[in-house]
Amino acid sequence: MAKEASAEKKKNKAGKPVVAVAKKGNLQKRERYGALFCLPFIITFLVFNIYPVFRTLQMSFMNYKGFGKETFVGLANYVRAIKDQLFRDAFVNTLKMWGVNIVLQLGLALLLTIIFNDMKYRMRGLSIFRALFYLPNLIACTSVAFLFKTLLDWKYGSFNQLLMKLGIIGTQVNWLTGEGLTAQMVVGVVGAWMWFGNSFIMLMAGVQGIDKSYFEAATIDGAGRWQIFGKITMPLLRPIMLYVAVTSLIGGLQLFDLPYLMSGTTGQPGRSLYTAVFYLYTTAFKNNQMGYAAALAFVLFLIIAIFCGLAFKLMNKKEVD
Repeated sequence: MAKEASAEKKKNKAGKPVVAVAKKGNLQKRERYGALFCLPFIITFLVFNIYPVFRTLQMSFMNYKGFGKETFVGLANYVRAIKDQLFRDAFVNTLKMWGVNIVLQLGLALLLTIIFNDMKYRMRGLSIFRALFYLPNLIACTSVAFLFKTLLDWKYGSFNQLLMKLGIIGTQVNWLTGEGLTAQMVVGVVGAWMWFGNSFIMLMAGVQGIDKSYFEAATIDGAGRWQIFGKITMPLLRPIMLYVAVTSLIGGLQLFDLPYLMSGTTGQPGRSLYTAVFYLYTTAFKNNQMGYAAALAFVLFLIIAIFCGLAFKLMNKKEVD
């Protein structure tokens, strides 16, 4: 009886135990403190990520030099972007460099994935090779551009001297200042060298996530390595391939730093290294046409969204088939 009486005293007017109410109140206070700890990130994200997007969208409808008065011009900047031949040429240049990049990047990553996952000839030292392949991704783009500009210098570059000693070429080749297509291919190859390690690690992770019993059963049944790769590995790797392709597409169509640094900030030869973002940068910060540059940014965003949508649709169609 005494215990029941003490329990009744510990209840409040609502009939709930005082201890439970106290615990609930403490939990609510801790939740409020948790929200306070999240506030710095939320404020930073809103100020430096969300606000610039909406501010850029607002400027795209204005005639604005980055200073002074803004004048509303409606869709005039977007119409100008669609008719701008220089922007179209810059976008085509971007596609060419990205095309060389993605073919080499994915091709080399797939080849290495096949080699390191072969059931019959299992290679050792995967962790060491993985680190070596990923190392270029950790080097600053400025250092990479300076390195290859030095190596590919037409007069004193080590690459030309090596090819001449081997008898492959007779005279020096202007890799970066000669023909436009050559310079574009060089930038694409350098970009592939920088990023193939990242694609290799992702594809390796995807292959290692596949049940090994599939490979063992196929090997026992007498399937060759190319049959295993085509019938088992590739279909199960399709989601990873889609992710790598889409992220490469998004980054490739925003290509700026390598062409800018390797061309000496001019886009030469013959504006062949003039990419879409390069043109956007020049328009905004050299020609002081902030409003038009903002419209170019959103046009590029729409183009990237369309390309990504087509990639998703193509990969999903293959899965259905």
